[in-house]
Amino acid sequence: MADLFGSDAYSPSQIAARVSEVGVAKARLPLLSLLLLGVLAGAFIGLGALMYTLVASDAGLGFAAQRLLGGLAFSLGLILVSVAGAELFTGNNLLAMAWASGRVSTPEVLRNWALVCAANFAGAAGLALLVWLAGHGSMNDGAVARTAIRIATAKAELPLAEAFWRGVLCNVLVCMAVWMTLAGRSVTDKVLAIVFPITAFVAAGFEHSIANMYFFALAMALGAPLGVGDMLLNLLPVIAGNIVGGSALVALVYWVIYLRPGAAPPER
Repeated sequence: MADLFGSDAYSPSQIAARVSEVGVAKARLPLLSLLLLGVLAGAFIGLGALMYTLVASDAGLGFAAQRLLGGLAFSLGLILVSVAGAELFTGNNLLAMAWASGRVSTPEVLRNWALVCAANFAGAAGLALLVWLAGHGSMNDGAVARTAIRIATAKAELPLAEAFWRGVLCNVLVCMAVWMTLAGRSVTDKVLAIVFPITAFVAAGFEHSIANMYFFALAMALGAPLGVGDMLLNLLPVIAGNIVGGSALVALVYWVIYLRPGAAPPER
């Protein structure tokens, strides 16, 4: 049926097989490559957060327009990760699919997640430092800096349970975006697969752990009354929520549907 209408996209069952295969490769990347790709991903997501902050600093936009345009701008981050190539902790939560199939071990998954998350932090915080040194916050008569501080302060004030569930919902959408990029065969396919889920999670106010690393680092560099403790109180529940959302609600659900023994036969 797909060929009849000229579609060359991979089917959902083929995507599942590709996600599993990619997961094996990611789990066994050489250490230096893994770390450098992780630093790049942190910086790329930071660039998306930078673009979101620019939009959010425009007081002339209405609430809905600001959220939607900000989400669209933030999509830059995952587009760079997907097209240019990088290792992003939240997207790598899909390694749970290869793990459930017994193709990678629990230590391999945890090694990937821990190293990539740490490298993502280095990339996001490094970009925040460069942005601060560049005086970027002075744009719009200082509104960009004030907006960055306001964003980080609001995140620090989130109750732990709320931060966790926002993290869950965020990574359902992020991992669905990553999942759908593997259905495509071109850069255009990947961009279109990314834009709508990422715009949705940002507009809805969900929590992305790597973006938050950038926001906290920049706000602290700008002099916000926030410390490492404030950052950790946000990041720990958000990271946990991201893992549940991406691994359990996306990867493991699709594993049960397509890859478990006796699962549905692949589409033709």
